Amino acid sequence: MSLFKKIQGSISPTTIDDFKSVISRRSGLAPANRFAIFMSPPSQTLLNLDLQNVASNLLSGNFGPGQLVNDPRDVSLLCESCSMPGRQIQTLDHQSMNYRQSIKEPQGYFNEDVNFVFHLTNDYHMKKVFDRWLDLVINPETYQVAYRKEFVTDVTIQQLNQQNVPVYGIKLKNAFPVTVNTIELSNASAENQKLNVTLTYEDYETEGSIASSIGGVKNIIGGVLNRLI
Repeated sequence: MSLFKKIQGSISPTTIDDFKSVISRRSGLAPANRFAIFMSPPSQTLLNLDLQNVASNLLSGNFGPGQLVNDPRDVSLLCESCSMPGRQIQTLDHQSMNYRQSIKEPQGYFNEDVNFVFHLTNDYHMKKVFDRWLDLVINPETYQVAYRKEFVTDVTIQQLNQQNVPVYGIKLKNAFPVTVNTIELSNASAENQKLNVTLTYEDYETEGSIASSIGGVKNIIGGVLNRLI
């Protein structure tokens, strides 16, 4: 009898203790607030174009060359939330041999766009970054589309455990923004402003180091199962 048949034969109605055991064995439930993103927009979007601020620092003697370029890490630090990308298999209905039912045949797949929410600081830094990024994609004056390599970047999203160690990671390949949402202003609200941005990308892959670890574990498990079955 195969290992899988033995396991299948031993399945019994589950209890709350069984659920707790699974959660404990798998190091607990994944927290939604433990994540990290690594996004470095094109360098042109990070230029400090606040000439008044630059002039003020020059006069006060506090100016340094580094002030001409904003720290790209700010983009990651100001991200309040994001989504792991989804993927959907595209199918085509195919008539079965007996013509009594329709069978879905896989034809390809498409990836869903990813949404990000950023905190807006008083200098509107994130709004300026993404406005410039959109302008890089399509020039608002000439309507000319730039070469793809000039406006795309890779973005990494990681799920962390309670010890802030990455347990799963996704790399969005050649990503760029397609939507910068409206910012609502209201005298009736005291809430801090946030910026919603949607990025599209060519494809995504499991982050390299994590993928290698997963691949290694799969090979080990596969070898053990082959010996047991």
